[in-house]
Amino acid sequence: MRTSEETLAALRNCPHYGIAELLQIMQVLRSENGCPWDKEQTHQSIRQDFLEECYEAVEAIDLDSVPMMREELGDVLLQVVFHCQIETEQSHFTFDDICDELCRKLVIRHPHVFGSTEVSGSEEVLKNWDSIKQETKHQQTAADTLDGVCKALPALMYAQKLGKRAGRAGMDWRNAEDAFRYIRKETDELEAAMQSGDSKQIEEELGDLLFSCVNTARHLHIDAETAMRDAAEKFRRRFAETEKLVLADKKEMASLEIETLDEYWAQAKKNLAASE
Repeated sequence: MRTSEETLAALRNCPHYGIAELLQIMQVLRSENGCPWDKEQTHQSIRQDFLEECYEAVEAIDLDSVPMMREELGDVLLQVVFHCQIETEQSHFTFDDICDELCRKLVIRHPHVFGSTEVSGSEEVLKNWDSIKQETKHQQTAADTLDGVCKALPALMYAQKLGKRAGRAGMDWRNAEDAFRYIRKETDELEAAMQSGDSKQIEEELGDLLFSCVNTARHLHIDAETAMRDAAEKFRRRFAETEKLVLADKKEMASLEIETLDEYWAQAKKNLAASE
């Protein structure tokens, strides 16, 4: 593809860009006389970029930053357009095909808006959505619905979705208390595995323990991924405060015994609690 100077000039001087211009710019970047880097990329080579842009968009949402959301959502859209252009070049599908399939899905899964179905509220909407999704994806068994959970999700999210779908089929704890009791059981099994020294068994039992924690979170109506991320962020803040206290005493963390560091850690917790 040779891009005319008129086309390039029009794209350079466009007073307001829209989706049509974005698609055209991506086509130009991937063209014969486009950008060497863009032309070399494949789905796999930019896969990680897609993940990172999605996480950055989520961070913008968490920060409630409108300018950041506008920028990061644009970066996510760029990834969609990039992957779409690669497939367009192979004559597999176009951006319009993606939009068509998405719109049809939305219409089909909202019969209470685009059809005559009546719902009592959001809970029934979600129930209908799952039922329609199962039908359109030809999922005939409960196991099929578990197979439909995206395996590329972060482990905690993946585990929580599996537990939720298994629960719809009746394979679930009655309440959070029952799920919590299983954590104790898995803790005992992990301890026994540690005493055996079998690394494979230790890994398996640790995984079972984590899965039980996720099930308990689900019954407590807590998102396990969010809880883990919040805990990690809390650890980061407390570590930074602990290090600050150690350095203020002109000491090095690596040279201190864990018992001494625990004392600094306890003080760091108090300092942060007082400032929050």
